[in-house]
Amino acid sequence: VEIGEAQTTRELDYSGSVRARTEMNLGFRVAGKVTERLVDIGQHVNSGDVLARIDPSDYDLSVRSAAASLDAAERQVETVDLAKKRAEQLYAKSFASKSQLDQATLTYAQAVATRDAARSTLAQAKNQVGYTDLKANEDGIVTAISADIGQVVGAGTPVMTVAVDGEKEVLIAVPEMDIAEFWPGKDV
Repeated sequence: VEIGEAQTTRELDYSGSVRARTEMNLGFRVAGKVTERLVDIGQHVNSGDVLARIDPSDYDLSVRSAAASLDAAERQVETVDLAKKRAEQLYAKSFASKSQLDQATLTYAQAVATRDAARSTLAQAKNQVGYTDLKANEDGIVTAISADIGQVVGAGTPVMTVAVDGEKEVLIAVPEMDIAEFWPGKDV
């Protein structure tokens, strides 16, 4: 017969809650009026799902304006390219001065820079249109909705909260007299 310390286990019952370790507050990257809400609280969403939309009208107009500016800039490049080539030919035949050739070359370089800036502006405007859709970054469950159809929201303003699938946390309130029963790394 071996004598040793008795193994005692004590069962403690507490109320608490289980929640996702990570919650994401999602907002539009651009400002606008919410026109569609495609999910409800408690609904599971997948990464990339569209959750809500804002009115893209102003952003569509920006794309059209930027496209027109790019078209004009490309035509300007064509025009000054011809002028530069003509200045090169005239300079080669000594009918134009070096400063005239330099001016034509500079004008061409400026037109190319303007065209490149117009391309960037168009790309940015297209991005802005894409930002009118609020998409889920991760798989999870919608836990809160703070903007609805008809509301105007600012860029970055939280519109929805998604509890990310994966690791969970358990939150319990432990009475002071039982706190010694718990320590980091203890199995519970």
